[in-house]
Amino acid sequence: MNQRTLAPPALLVAALFVGAVGPLDSAAPAPAPASVTVRVTEPGETGEPPWMWPTGSRVVERGWEAPADDYSAGHRGIDVAAPLGLPAVAVDDGVVAFAGSVGGRPVVTIDHGSGLVSTLDSVTPLVAKGDAVRQGDPVGAVAVGHCPATAPCVHLGARLDDRYVDPTPYLPAAEWPVLLPESAWPG
Repeated sequence: MNQRTLAPPALLVAALFVGAVGPLDSAAPAPAPASVTVRVTEPGETGEPPWMWPTGSRVVERGWEAPADDYSAGHRGIDVAAPLGLPAVAVDDGVVAFAGSVGGRPVVTIDHGSGLVSTLDSVTPLVAKGDAVRQGDPVGAVAVGHCPATAPCVHLGARLDDRYVDPTPYLPAAEWPVLLPESAWPG
């Protein structure tokens, strides 16, 4: 595990999501600390994945679907089942790079250093840009947006050096939903 001292993140480019255009939030950003020390761990470096799940759930409703190129269709993250209002936590130590609305959906983005960024989509922020967070700190509450109210989730995205990557290798093992045959249904 590396220790790095980072300057506060630079102004986040508006294109956190493909198609995001214009100002992301009208509120003035919170002042950033002079520097923050964050843990930087690569998947497999210590034998344990560096991130934790953003909610108590490890159920992935929809997995990563790599796009053919930067502008093609795909699913640039994973959808983790979670009830509305449930606290969502920082997956690792870092600095909040963005907390606000993107395309009408509430989003929290955390810069973990060394070009690695996590994004929690449809999470009403409890933090502000520039806040230092520790792994497991509440950063928001699950809201409607990426997933509908009838099947709420947190969309966990990861970017490495400004490119979307599959967040799964950074997480402990998932508990994938198992579809049973209709004859096994108890009701």
